[in-house]
Amino acid sequence: MARTRKVHSAAFKAKVALAAVKERETLSQLASAHGIHPTQIHQWKKQLLEGAEGVFSNGPGAKRATGEDEYSVKELYEEIGRLKMQLEWLKKKAERIG
Repeated sequence: MARTRKVHSAAFKAKVALAAVKERETLSQLASAHGIHPTQIHQWKKQLLEGAEGVFSNGPGAKRATGEDEYSVKELYEEIGRLKMQLEWLKKKAERIG
């Protein structure tokens, strides 16, 4: 009979990885407390430490727009301009007809 894989939430992984970083308990103690293999905890800890740099890479609270975001905003403003022109044209035509 095949075992099914357990799927752990990101919050659970973060909780266990932070506990491993704090090193108040050994990996074996954490593994038995949470019902997972010590190797898995080690992998989550490694991912946490490698990804921590990304949290601080953009400066304090600054969200930087990507080139794609800026491009889509430009396109949207152009579309708004075209729609305004069409609306004005239709208003003029409606006045002539009515």
